[in-house]
Amino acid sequence: MIVFIGRLSVALGIIVSLVTVSTGLGSKKAIKNRMADFVGHISVKSTKSNSSYNSSVLHKEGLNVKGIQNLSDVSNTQSYATVSGILRTEENFAGVILKGVAKDFDAERFHNFMVAGEVPKFTEEGYNNQVILSDKIANDLHLKPKDSIVAIFSKEDQQPIYRKFEISGIYKTDIKMIDDLFIIGDINHVRKIQDMAKTEVGGIDIFLKDSDDIDAVYPKIEKLIGYKNYAEKATDKYPQIVDWINIFDTNIGLIITIMLIVVVINIIMVLLILIIERTNSIGMLKTLGATNGQIRAIFINYTLLIMIPGLIMGNVIGLGFLVLQKIFGFIKLNPENYYVSTVPVDLNPVYILGISVGILAISAFALVLPSYLISKISPVKAIKYN
Repeated sequence: MIVFIGRLSVALGIIVSLVTVSTGLGSKKAIKNRMADFVGHISVKSTKSNSSYNSSVLHKEGLNVKGIQNLSDVSNTQSYATVSGILRTEENFAGVILKGVAKDFDAERFHNFMVAGEVPKFTEEGYNNQVILSDKIANDLHLKPKDSIVAIFSKEDQQPIYRKFEISGIYKTDIKMIDDLFIIGDINHVRKIQDMAKTEVGGIDIFLKDSDDIDAVYPKIEKLIGYKNYAEKATDKYPQIVDWINIFDTNIGLIITIMLIVVVINIIMVLLILIIERTNSIGMLKTLGATNGQIRAIFINYTLLIMIPGLIMGNVIGLGFLVLQKIFGFIKLNPENYYVSTVPVDLNPVYILGISVGILAISAFALVLPSYLISKISPVKAIKYN
């Protein structure tokens, strides 16, 4: 019975650790990727823009766009400009930020966010009157693809500017700060509203090949943008989301520590009970000339062997559950609280192997001290004991 309990505790420890690490890392990666896929891993803006939703013109002095694009870590770039406004229907209205994009807009990347309709094709010539609304804004205003919507933009000391747009598609990032505000449209509309020249832009979104390289690439980009512009990481743009992401590290460490303690305590109990049950055998081995160290090694190795079925069972159940979640996403979350609508899974083989090896190694180390109980057993008394 004690062997079964020991194996069960190991299996549960493996399952909980695998699920905690894979979903925790998966959530961090999914949220960071969603942010970066919408606003770029790094954005370049004019120092005059600051936190304003209305773009200032990006300064060309010292700006080396080709140099940025030629960096080995950079996947692609896209230009944009933004302006704040209001969408109005007969029954309701919503404050929005129109993010104008050009022909270099990464439509393929944005397709990951689309839930209805299609991504318009933007060009440098003329005005494309199609826009993409977020699912949140579309639901609030009771709109769908192919519907028309009136947008109102105001400028200081000027009459409001009206634009009529056709809704081309609906997107959803699950990030509240984005879905509550942003619509995607033609940069030429923003240029017209903001009195920008045809070749001027409000900023550049820079996408990296690997999001983990953002800290290494950032200084390189700063050297290529001129002193009148500044670079901003996606993680700095939404610090509240980063604070939320950092909580995962604390939770992962805490849960794994608790599970390790539970596993180690149960394995130590298995070892102690094995020693008590086999006191007579220990006495016999000692009379035959076995040293305390040899006998301790036998019991420690045997206890670790008892763990193996638990390790296998835990990995099979844990990984099976995670694979099903990754494929079907049957566990849902509230995106307003978690920034994702389903539990993301990151099956990293290094962490998967590390959990099993780590539990075995820590258990082996923890068994050394209680195994010294064997040295206290007298061969004569042990043989009489039974």
